[in-house]
Amino acid sequence: MRRTNGFTMVEMMAVIAVITILALMAIPSYLDRIVKSQIEAALPLAEVAKKPITNFWAATQTMPADNAVAAIPVADKIVNNYVSALTVQDGVIHLTFGNRASKSIAGKMLSLRPAIVEDAPMVPITWVCGFAEAPGKMTVLGKDQTNIDPGYLPMECRALKLSK
Repeated sequence: MRRTNGFTMVEMMAVIAVITILALMAIPSYLDRIVKSQIEAALPLAEVAKKPITNFWAATQTMPADNAVAAIPVADKIVNNYVSALTVQDGVIHLTFGNRASKSIAGKMLSLRPAIVEDAPMVPITWVCGFAEAPGKMTVLGKDQTNIDPGYLPMECRALKLSK
């Protein structure tokens, strides 16, 4: 009786099938992580508009209507790898994703809304990201136009779901 060492074709195909299934399960998680990191990398661009908006609020107790009133460049001139435009609308900062952004978020928008304490103008503005709610005793101004899947957003941009 002759014995050979090695694997049969059936055993090799079974191993390849298991590896393929594991890879297919890991790919969506990896792609979601890429999109989340792109959103997080885009958020610092909003700093370009936050300070001028804060200064405008401190001087006038109103929010700037647009980029020109906020004294920042036009929307398509404020860009980075993942953002194709930064628009100010009634004090709200809208980041429009494009350029090298994933197809999952390309053309979509994330809003950063100012939150204020109405009867205490000396309290600094707090910025509320996406679907998040205002901190206690603060009022969020402007319209949220976020249309990105909440699963891609950082935790601070998601609405809190309180269990009852």
